Amino acid sequence: MKVVIGSDKAGFTLKEKVKDYLKAHHYDVLDVTPEPAEDFVESSLKVTHEVLDNGIKKAIMFDEYGVGSAMASNKVKGMVTANVNEERTAHMTAMHNGAKAIALGSGIVGEKLAYSIVQHYLDTEYAGGRHQVRLNMLEEMI
Repeated sequence: MKVVIGSDKAGFTLKEKVKDYLKAHHYDVLDVTPEPAEDFVESSLKVTHEVLDNGIKKAIMFDEYGVGSAMASNKVKGMVTANVNEERTAHMTAMHNGAKAIALGSGIVGEKLAYSIVQHYLDTEYAGGRHQVRLNMLEEMI
């Protein structure tokens, strides 16, 4: 599975650790910020456009709190990014919201928790069905 990752300066160290984790678990990792972006808007938009332009199914963004990356990414039509800081939300946002990306905050989530969150997210497939109605409604919003 291909996973796109990216971060600003505040999330860079955690991103690098998660990148190593992903590679060790045989994921195909595309890092759009081999050098940290100046701010979360830049890094999250790089990830977002990679996902939308190339049909990537899973992505992870990193900044200090996760909120900024999620907000910036969700401004782009067609993107669904969830700010996540524990495993259950990672699982449910993938399953029920079809999240194309999650955003992790390095100031909130430690290394071991980040690995667990990422694995729960990557292991979960979108359920579709009744959940697609809500995604369609989001897409119709201006």
